[in-house]
Amino acid sequence: MFVREGVNEAAPISSMPGVVQHSMDSLRRAAVEAAEAGVGGVMLFGVPAVRDAAGSGADDPNGILNVATRALVDEVGDALVVQTDLCLDEFTDHGHCGVLAADGSVDNDATLERYVSMALGQARAGSHLLGLSGMMDGQVAAIRRGLDAEGFTDTLLLGYAAKYASAFYGPFREAVDSQLQGDRRTYQLDPGNRREGIREALIDEAEGADIVMVKPAMSFLDVLREVRDAVHVPVWAYQISGEYAMIEAAAANGWIDRRAAVLESLLSIRRAGADAVLTYWATEAATWLHEG
Repeated sequence: MFVREGVNEAAPISSMPGVVQHSMDSLRRAAVEAAEAGVGGVMLFGVPAVRDAAGSGADDPNGILNVATRALVDEVGDALVVQTDLCLDEFTDHGHCGVLAADGSVDNDATLERYVSMALGQARAGSHLLGLSGMMDGQVAAIRRGLDAEGFTDTLLLGYAAKYASAFYGPFREAVDSQLQGDRRTYQLDPGNRREGIREALIDEAEGADIVMVKPAMSFLDVLREVRDAVHVPVWAYQISGEYAMIEAAAANGWIDRRAAVLESLLSIRRAGADAVLTYWATEAATWLHEG
């Protein structure tokens, strides 16, 4: 769920029909609807009004993501898991997931310091689970140490372990108003390298991740299956914006049965081994499943 700072009503995302940038009020309503439908949790992404090179809004207690987290924990925190995306890309004026060095590359270790600060901000706001999506080396271990030192030993970590550089992220970048120029291939995984995804999942598990993620889902079902077989923690998969947009576009043209295609896509991800799925159809699919 995307929440945008400074808006009074939800704004549609053109490349993701049915998905919106929420206002605070519409976010609360949508979260209540999700809880009533039986969705397990909501993952929050913040869209700030102002960005800078360090992504200062990411750990600001009054930043949009932390404000929204507090609101949803109060509203639905007893009914579902309130989860937060932990990455700088929404908050930086360059759109990368970390702090940039003088040569324009992403500085891994400087970024880890920002991630720890961001994690503490989200934990203080009440987030139950932090989604570590930045793909920096050592991010799980650094954040676990930082949280434990401040007493947040029960805050769960979802390590985006096998997150591949994908052509299917495009609509998401509209959703968060990304400022990215170029790509993220120096820190996201090479789509042709199956073994690295498995290795990264094992590393995240060893560093203390409570859950590991495979992303995207449908074009990496083989990796998902092998990660599920390799680790001893829950494995989740993220059915990303491009996967959503393709099915919505084909259904809008009358080329496929929308409901059947949505449910089959989710079934394929579960069949490949995902213990849970992050999907933009969550509330709708949960409603269908309870009906069925």
